[in-house]
Amino acid sequence: LAYQPRVLLCAGATKDMGKMLGGEEEKDPDAQKKEEERQEALRQQEEERKAKHARMEAEREKVRQQIRDKYGLKKKEEKEAEEKAALEQPCEGSLTRPKKAIPAGCGDEEEEEEESILDTVLKYLPGPLQDMFKK
Repeated sequence: LAYQPRVLLCAGATKDMGKMLGGEEEKDPDAQKKEEERQEALRQQEEERKAKHARMEAEREKVRQQIRDKYGLKKKEEKEAEEKAALEQPCEGSLTRPKKAIPAGCGDEEEEEEESILDTVLKYLPGPLQDMFKK
């Protein structure tokens, strides 16, 4: 009777030794089914997590909107859209105009006008001063 427990220990050990030495492992017939169930459970947990975060973000946005309404604030997107529209709309009576509004060839005329003004001023100066400015 004392010999039997040793046999049982050895029998279990040899079974594991065969696996360690590269022997074939016993295949669980339900292993694929268990893996599919595990994958489905993980997928379901991920969906629940995403739904929870979506609910939390919706609640946060609701609170943010209440704060905006209370203090008269605007969202970043709304501010940017208003600023863009303000830049595109030319102001009436403005002394400046956007570069797009200047027709082609107008820049050349301004230089000619400056030269003609200088020439008219030079005409009224005495001769020696005209010579100095021409140099």
